[in-house]
Amino acid sequence: MRVHQLPETLINQIAAGEVIERPASVVKELVENAIDAGAHRIEIATAAGGKALIRVIDDGLGMDEEDLTLAIRRHCTSKIDQRLDDICTLGFRGEALPSIGSVARLTIRSRPKDMPHANEVSLAGGVPVQLRPAAANQGTTVEVRDLFFATPARLKFLKSDRAETAAITETVRRIAIAFPSVRFTLSGPDRSTLDLPSTGEDRLARIAQVLGEEFAANTIEVDAAREDVGLAGHIGLPTWNKANSLSQYAFVNGRPVQDKQILSAIRAAYSDTLPRGRYPVAVLWITLDPALVDVNVHPAKSDVRFRDPGLVRGLIVGAIRQALLAGGDRASPSASVGLAGAFSSPETNRGAAANAPYARDHSGGFPTRAPTSAWQATASPSRPLNGFGSGFSEPSQPEISHTASPSARMDDAANDLSAVEHPLGAARTQIHENYIVAQTRDGLVIVDQHAAHERLVFERFKTALKAGKVASQILLLPEIVDLPEDDCDRLAERAEDLAELGLVLERFGPGAIAVRETPSMLGETDIAGLVRDLADEIAEWESSGALRDRLEAVASTMACHGSVRSGRRLVPQEMNALLREMERTPGSGQCNHGRPTYIELKLADIEKLFSRR
Repeated sequence: MRVHQLPETLINQIAAGEVIERPASVVKELVENAIDAGAHRIEIATAAGGKALIRVIDDGLGMDEEDLTLAIRRHCTSKIDQRLDDICTLGFRGEALPSIGSVARLTIRSRPKDMPHANEVSLAGGVPVQLRPAAANQGTTVEVRDLFFATPARLKFLKSDRAETAAITETVRRIAIAFPSVRFTLSGPDRSTLDLPSTGEDRLARIAQVLGEEFAANTIEVDAAREDVGLAGHIGLPTWNKANSLSQYAFVNGRPVQDKQILSAIRAAYSDTLPRGRYPVAVLWITLDPALVDVNVHPAKSDVRFRDPGLVRGLIVGAIRQALLAGGDRASPSASVGLAGAFSSPETNRGAAANAPYARDHSGGFPTRAPTSAWQATASPSRPLNGFGSGFSEPSQPEISHTASPSARMDDAANDLSAVEHPLGAARTQIHENYIVAQTRDGLVIVDQHAAHERLVFERFKTALKAGKVASQILLLPEIVDLPEDDCDRLAERAEDLAELGLVLERFGPGAIAVRETPSMLGETDIAGLVRDLADEIAEWESSGALRDRLEAVASTMACHGSVRSGRRLVPQEMNALLREMERTPGSGQCNHGRPTYIELKLADIEKLFSRR
């Protein structure tokens, strides 16, 4: 078969296969054209998930007869001239309209400001209809019907109407965040109406419209620059995370992108703060000279290629980590909302009360079985919490003194008030031998002692790693740990790297590891459990390389084993020492796995629970 030129309609259908993947792709191209035309209001209507109808109406500049005729021809555009290294618009290829018209029934109606009437042109399966006059307001209306009627095989690859409708909504949401000054309305018989009024230049207000009012309270502002690249936006607190990456939005020079390099950098920045399978929330704007980024590497323009990807990645990771450090011990306030909602009064929960562990009697009195006091003597001696309250003995049940002098009582009150003024307040009690309850100036705080201390130990590990080798303590007798031979090989191969973390070990015959030194900051710990967890973690990485790039991950595992355990009873001095160090430690609002270390309940919320407000 000889080489020949393909027909124009077939060329457009091939192009449509790259540009028009699904109805959401059509919406993206048409909305981007409207924004490039200077629109301040864009209305989108769909039916049957966009397969039956997509209509986009804008109040932009509009097109005259000549422009409208050329707009439906391939590679005709008003957005570039001779260069591809200075693209400042969303669209630029001139493929979208003819590609859409080759696989659907396309009608475009447009009117510039100074024209007495509009003009209309149509394409059906790539066949144009002669230009004709029409009635319309200033701007452009593009209507797409019967998508993929000319290529019915493509319809088989589309998802359900519900799924395609959701994809269109997500596309509009992403574009809307990038352009807060534009009003977007999305409607149709297949959906509930989404109306996003203009917020001017207020990006945070637009983000709140799209992602919810809780966004502002659960995020930290980011503003950084490196060389010729700027980064701005908001990132979520680690304790406010999601089950997927759909809440990560990135914009390069105003263009919404879903670039793997950017998403990877966001994930790396949160690497030591989120549990597996959870994703951070982030909305980031990257600005740089258009000549430093290639937006022409993907047909749908969803990926970009930076001239210096290392610079951009370093900026994103560094800026996010710095912002998280600046956020200090802040935890997500959403947990407090859940805490308040978990409370219920006897009037609203009488039925469940009979089955509660501490059941109320039928007269509505107090529990018939009192919970165990946090201060009762324990059967086994308690080990001092590493770094907190060493040498303190377990106190007896506190009693109220009626004979103390007025001056003594005033001094105690002054000290108590001073402690309450701290951000995390003064420890009042420990409940269930795991949670510290502290009183603050305007509410109360509940602290998970294991999660909090785990984070503190981890931060000490990180500080020691930056300063040099982690201090270790020599065991009086080596701890022998039996392991599968493969695990022994992995640990022995990485013994030098583990020694940097204060864990000195060596082979001890077949199927065994001898541990001779452990990090001193861990104190007494379950050495066998620690070694087995490290072996499992190293096996998951499936890499024979050194651990140097993953030392912080190993330190996180060690910190978990070296922190105070649930069930450990603490004395007041230990609890307050823990609270004070949390206040001094960056990132102490969440543990190494991304779980919150404390939640706060304001006095106003408590008063609402008792109908005092």
